[in-house]
Amino acid sequence: MDHFISLILGGGKGTRLMPLTQFRSKPAVPIAGKYRLIDVPISNCMHSGVNRIYVLTQFNSVSLHRHIRQTYNFDVFNKGFVEVLAAQQTPGDSAWYQGTADAVRKQIRFLKEPNLRYVLILSGDQLYRMDYRDMLTTHAASGADVTISTIPVNAADARGFGVMQLDDTGRVTGFVEKPQNDDALAAARTPASWIDQQGIQSNGREYLASMGIYLFNRDLLVDLLESSDDEDFGKHIFPQAISNHRVQAHLFDGYWEDIGTIKAFFDSNLALADSNPDFTFADHKWPIYTRARFLPSTRIDECSVNRSLIAEGCQIGHGCRVENSVIGVRTLVGSNVTIRNSVIMGADYYTKDRSQSSETPGLETGVVIDGVLVDKNVRIGAGARIIASEAPNGDGDYDQVAVRDGIAVVKKGAAIPEGWSF
Repeated sequence: MDHFISLILGGGKGTRLMPLTQFRSKPAVPIAGKYRLIDVPISNCMHSGVNRIYVLTQFNSVSLHRHIRQTYNFDVFNKGFVEVLAAQQTPGDSAWYQGTADAVRKQIRFLKEPNLRYVLILSGDQLYRMDYRDMLTTHAASGADVTISTIPVNAADARGFGVMQLDDTGRVTGFVEKPQNDDALAAARTPASWIDQQGIQSNGREYLASMGIYLFNRDLLVDLLESSDDEDFGKHIFPQAISNHRVQAHLFDGYWEDIGTIKAFFDSNLALADSNPDFTFADHKWPIYTRARFLPSTRIDECSVNRSLIAEGCQIGHGCRVENSVIGVRTLVGSNVTIRNSVIMGADYYTKDRSQSSETPGLETGVVIDGVLVDKNVRIGAGARIIASEAPNGDGDYDQVAVRDGIAVVKKGAAIPEGWSF
């Protein structure tokens, strides 16, 4: 792992996650009440022994930079770092990042550092645990030039992914991007018996979807980037590598979720609050790291709380009902509030006296929310009712509230008046 670096792609404008990405980049979006999405790939890297990590950013990157600076500081006896590489204009190049491959190309000098052999390319908006050393083992054992992580999916799910075509040795021979018709699906099918032979139970899953996680031999990656103007890994660089080099599939069968839409983000958060979640942050052997906060314990006063996650520093008032929800740090909730099937990201600060004043983020007395995603630093006035299923015209923008995929999203910093409802 001493010859290893990781590049985490910060993503583009994040239009599918709007309005959560109106003021922040995708990797900076809070998740599970106290983390940010970028914490997932960085933590995976650190547990895997990859301690030289670059994060490539361009859009709305201030909060992401701040979070990384405040969180990931190695001691002076460790050669590791987490460093942000922001898009910039230089004397030789005045353009911004034009795609994932172009972003890496514009920072190629960091790939040319001495003693590097491998470059790991990761996404900043996925939820999973993976030991990248297993991927390196597959890469070295097969003599691959490039290795890509794949996950078995069924035919219905395969239509939304890039799907690998393999030979009997696991070498990638073809790539079908989001196959929509039956002929394209049939061409991309991997026999269930072959998947079973790799020690993974296929269980009706006969397609191997790309996870967007790539391991390159450093010299090959530099050559691929310098010999073309291709802008995207998935659409250009990876298919080119398949044609001319040995590309190996590394099979993965753990929890993995690509959080690229409001619905995927919302559902993933609520799934964390389930009684027996498929993914949990509570893993003492492989914790997900985040910024240390010095917050008081959460106070709950004669409330009913069921299947929910409540982060530290919260205050839940008398007579509240919280069901199937996630409540983020520093959330202040007045009395007799009902929160169902909702995600509240919390607040970045307290007011001086933590009271329910007009300047305090939180939910005032008698608020009812159901099917709602509340961004940070939001104030919802007394008696307000935000129930996603009651939006009068379905998906759309309602001033400080947007409805996306049937989920009501209260925008960051919004102040919802007393008695407001739909």
